[in-house]
Amino acid sequence: MRDNGRVTPTDDAQLPATEPAAPARPRRLWVFALVGVLVLALDVISKLIVVAKLPEPKVERLLGGVIYLDQERNSGAAFSLGTSFTVILSVIAVVVVIVILRFAGRMRSTGWAIALGLILGGALGNLSDRIFRAPGVFRGHVVDWISPFAPYGRDYAVFNLADSAIVCGAILAALLSVLGINLSGSRSRRG
Repeated sequence: MRDNGRVTPTDDAQLPATEPAAPARPRRLWVFALVGVLVLALDVISKLIVVAKLPEPKVERLLGGVIYLDQERNSGAAFSLGTSFTVILSVIAVVVVIVILRFAGRMRSTGWAIALGLILGGALGNLSDRIFRAPGVFRGHVVDWISPFAPYGRDYAVFNLADSAIVCGAILAALLSVLGINLSGSRSRRG
């Protein structure tokens, strides 16, 4: 019954049952955005410092030779593969960023928010080099500066923080997939 616009307890039977609320998406989006922005900022700042303070071909030895700081410019992808495909690599990075941003709207898993935030921040960090560094827009060379175990990438490829974030994000995404955790935060049923 209605009494001056108020619903009385007898009207409860006529009200539709409410469905349980979905997990809060905004919090996951904030985690995603924070991780992405943090990775991008750390990558850009570290590259600015390396370019200003570690001129080529100078090398700095750290931690008893476990890490060497060694500024190199990479026109290719990981391990300097595809050095003649810089424009194509730039376009691929743009596509990766767009795809991740499209998936972000469906994300309700904190693990996926972190994984995709790491990949997004890393992709944007290297893409910013491709856009703003010489020799020109979408042809710029990425600044790599971390050389494990030996200088000049003799024992392992020289990389940067963006590369590290992409790899860590990809490993986390693979782990979440193996565990059956979806973007929605639900678990896949395996039969």
